Amino acid sequence: MKFRTEVDIPVSEKKIEIEDKIFSIGSCFASEMTDLLQDGQLQTLNNPFGTIFNPFSINNAINRLHDSAFYEEEELITYNEEYISLDHNTSFDTRYIHQTLDRINGAIEAGNAFLQEADWIIITYGSSFIYEFLPKKKLVANCHKIPQKFFEKRLLSHQELTSSIYHTILDLKDICKEGVQILFTVSPVRHTKDGMVENQLSKSKLITAIHESISMFEDCHYLPVYEILMDDLRDYRFYKEDMIHPSTQAVNYIFEKFGKSYFSEETQNFIKENFKIIKALEHKTSDKKDPKFIEFREKLDQRIEVQRKKVKHKIF
Repeated sequence: MKFRTEVDIPVSEKKIEIEDKIFSIGSCFASEMTDLLQDGQLQTLNNPFGTIFNPFSINNAINRLHDSAFYEEEELITYNEEYISLDHNTSFDTRYIHQTLDRINGAIEAGNAFLQEADWIIITYGSSFIYEFLPKKKLVANCHKIPQKFFEKRLLSHQELTSSIYHTILDLKDICKEGVQILFTVSPVRHTKDGMVENQLSKSKLITAIHESISMFEDCHYLPVYEILMDDLRDYRFYKEDMIHPSTQAVNYIFEKFGKSYFSEETQNFIKENFKIIKALEHKTSDKKDPKFIEFREKLDQRIEVQRKKVKHKIF
């Protein structure tokens, strides 16, 4: 007797190999998945604009990365004695204009270079809601805790959503390697501050727009990450204490399902061993001269060296 509905990720014909480069952008869930890929010692670059949620802002970021379009002073604003970009996450904010620009443009340069060699793109949309910064009549990616009175919140229209996704795909197919695989997901993180009904409406608009947009392209796929948490796990024990974000157990479950469908056998074994090494590296001792600890580290170093010989890029 089955007591839950299991949601599977369709098995991909093309597999992620250990030398592949994986670019990801979008919500905080994208960062959690990238952290696991990095622990597995794969080559990744995540969120060069910081965490952003809606397709319009993600498309803007991809377009700037595609064009290697650096930001200028006049594109920044000042708030709370910091220079900020409304297209970016708060992690780029500094008290000095040249530092903010250096952070932003350095990330654009790195992102542009990485995209040109990327084999896989993972885009995780979080919300269909967007805010307009009224003083500049500008749609923004992040409000930077500026008072609400300066913004107007609304849902992106279906046309705006599909147009954003469509142009994102075009830019990626132009800058990336031929045959790049573009994977779309909807974040399972619940935007409860929007309201429960509004959150469901927002997510459903994203899912509809993704499916309509990717039907026009080859090598674009939808990963049912949202459905796995909503319909497969479907229990508050798979959320963190805030009841909004997936728990570590849930993230690992989704990552495992993703790996079974998208990793080659070699990649699965490579990541599995690297996870074990990461865990072993966490082992601490109060006596580093203890013969048993020295032997433990020597064997661990040997395992690391075996892994290093499997790839050209630097690991551990």
